[in-house]
Amino acid sequence: MSQNKALSMIGLATKAGKTASGEFCTEKEVKTGRAALVIVAGDASDNTKKKFRNMCEYYEVPIRFYADKDTLGHAMGKEFRASLAVLDTGFAKGIMKHLDTER
Repeated sequence: MSQNKALSMIGLATKAGKTASGEFCTEKEVKTGRAALVIVAGDASDNTKKKFRNMCEYYEVPIRFYADKDTLGHAMGKEFRASLAVLDTGFAKGIMKHLDTER
């Protein structure tokens, strides 16, 4: 149930225009300080995971590894996505709450 909540919150955030997806857009939002949370697909390449883990650590942005590319993309109503940035702190806190209770 919690998984669906997190995914539907990602969908809501996308509809509200509060997400950026894809490697380049996610990276840009982190570096400009707009990203409140970064979500990377669990099946993304090790190189991608390491890149975002290091970047988020440096810029002090919370990061979560979750689901797979298809699931993340589907939640956003797009093709598969390896990474996305949530730009709204309210959405970010809600999504993190659901992702963290799932573990």
